[in-house]
Amino acid sequence: MKVVIAPDSFKESMSAMQAAQAVERGFRQVYGDALKTERIPMADGGEGTTRAMADALQGTMIKKEVTGPDGTPVQAEFAVLGDGRTAVMEMAEASGIALVSEGSRNPLTATSYGTGELIKAALDEGVVKIILGIGGSATNDGGAGMFQALGGRLLDASGNDLPSGGGSLAELAAVDASGLDSRLQRTDIRTACDVTNPLTGENGASAVYGPQKGADKEMVNLLDQALSRYGAVIEKQLGIHVDTLPGAGAAGGMGAGLKAFLHAALEPGIDIVLEETRFAGRMQGADLVITGEGKMDHQTVFGKTPVGVAKAAQAVKTVPVLAFCGQLGEGYEAVFTHGITAAFSLMPGPGTVESAMMNGEAYIETLSRNTAALWKAGTMK
Repeated sequence: MKVVIAPDSFKESMSAMQAAQAVERGFRQVYGDALKTERIPMADGGEGTTRAMADALQGTMIKKEVTGPDGTPVQAEFAVLGDGRTAVMEMAEASGIALVSEGSRNPLTATSYGTGELIKAALDEGVVKIILGIGGSATNDGGAGMFQALGGRLLDASGNDLPSGGGSLAELAAVDASGLDSRLQRTDIRTACDVTNPLTGENGASAVYGPQKGADKEMVNLLDQALSRYGAVIEKQLGIHVDTLPGAGAAGGMGAGLKAFLHAALEPGIDIVLEETRFAGRMQGADLVITGEGKMDHQTVFGKTPVGVAKAAQAVKTVPVLAFCGQLGEGYEAVFTHGITAAFSLMPGPGTVESAMMNGEAYIETLSRNTAALWKAGTMK
């Protein structure tokens, strides 16, 4: 009996690896030494991606002090994977919205400088590939701060460097990439980007995501105009059209900056993780796949881990895929048309959210044990 165990993390309850280990313990209670497993901690490019990939690929976590979105120092982590050549990081660690209190958020001045510092720290470790998740940002600066941290310059009409923040981009006259860290030329950067928003306009970075970062209606208009200026200067000087590029508006325009300055690929996060963890190869000989996440609902079909795992599994071999989730929300049944065979809640009965998170590992182990027993009974001859 071979089971591929590939869950996402269960936010504030257990990491993807902890969940995978608990599933394995439950199955081993029934199958003992007859059980073969592939534990592959998963993520979709959002929170928990760095830890999941470090656990899956024998990575080492590294902590650095960088510039937070409001200019104050923050502690941010990234991972160097076991190959010693690949780094994984999340923009939210250095430039995330959770790093700034709600009353202090100001996307006119918030900077992605710390994300650039984190990239530089990874280069200092000798890596030649960087996987960057860009969800959860506090910024609307188009990746300008990141560019500046890596040696780039953004100049006004008088040749002065622009100050931090998305608002100052309205004064942008020239881009100077001559001082950009030369190591970037030999570094492959893959960006986990699960949205297709353009840089500007009614579906752009400022209009869609600006309000949650503290922007009122007037501020949204200012930021949108500033990013429009940013895109125009990039196109004029670098010959790269980013304004309507799908994903350019991700993370306050970080998608545009990564594409323009670092020539980064913008890809669905789950696809990156599946490829980097060699999921398809580890599916060989599998009888069953277990995946899961904290909450499964109608949004799960849009690039989330369980459906990504299910589709990847079915592309290799037709096997049942079971999803173990902390909660089954409204519309979760949509996953059944995307490769998930059945979905189960971990909760054994009524209880509080606090209790569910505290006992997550025990609950998922028990559910796994019962699932294994049922599976074994159903396959007995």
